[in-house]
Amino acid sequence: MVLGIMKTVILLLTFAALALCADDFCYKDTQRACSPTSSKLVTGVPNCNAKYGAIDKLQSSLQKYTNELLYRSFDFLLMSTFYGNYIKNRPGFEKLYRTYSDSLWNDGIELIKYIETRGGTMDFSNIPNNILNLENDGSESKPSPKPNWELNEYTSLAKALDLEKELAEDIFKIHLDADSLKPGQHDAEVVHHIEEEFVSKHRDAIRKLSGYTYDLGKLLDTPDASLAVYMFDEFLQNDKY
Repeated sequence: MVLGIMKTVILLLTFAALALCADDFCYKDTQRACSPTSSKLVTGVPNCNAKYGAIDKLQSSLQKYTNELLYRSFDFLLMSTFYGNYIKNRPGFEKLYRTYSDSLWNDGIELIKYIETRGGTMDFSNIPNNILNLENDGSESKPSPKPNWELNEYTSLAKALDLEKELAEDIFKIHLDADSLKPGQHDAEVVHHIEEEFVSKHRDAIRKLSGYTYDLGKLLDTPDASLAVYMFDEFLQNDKY
């Protein structure tokens, strides 16, 4: 029995020593930098930062998603501007798409702050292929036709729904990577942040836009479709829908 207790104590001490060796990177940096015998070439303390977990492996994906949010914000802004001109004159649709544009912009800014909170940096040149309009035909990537945001009311809702679904699917992929059981890849804090800030927000947007698309489609299948679109826009403008 005494031998068993001694083995347990030895194992605990071994694990504790290993933990200290694994986690004291910043401490060792400061020791080396402050040592009177250290080389003059030793500069800074590279491990004394806010990074932990798998942020290094997830940072690139978070950067891409941030850029996607910002670019999609401008896409919604273009749709909003199109409906706000004197020709289209759809203040309800203008307001709807401006709201989504502002929301995505704010999400992008907040994600930049989050990346920096975790010790990372933002790279605005790290843009995903779906934003660069690249298509893969099986042999090589090539630019796809530029999107047209001057859409009629019905197709614009369908396009907005597709954009929100794309954003939801892309954040799911990052969530899956962060929730991985692979060594060095799991990051519970990133998982928590995604669930708190993005999952339910995209769910609500998708539900609302799908409802708008369905209802407007029904209204267009009436004898006076023009009046139906006008009334639909009025409801959007006055937040009665």
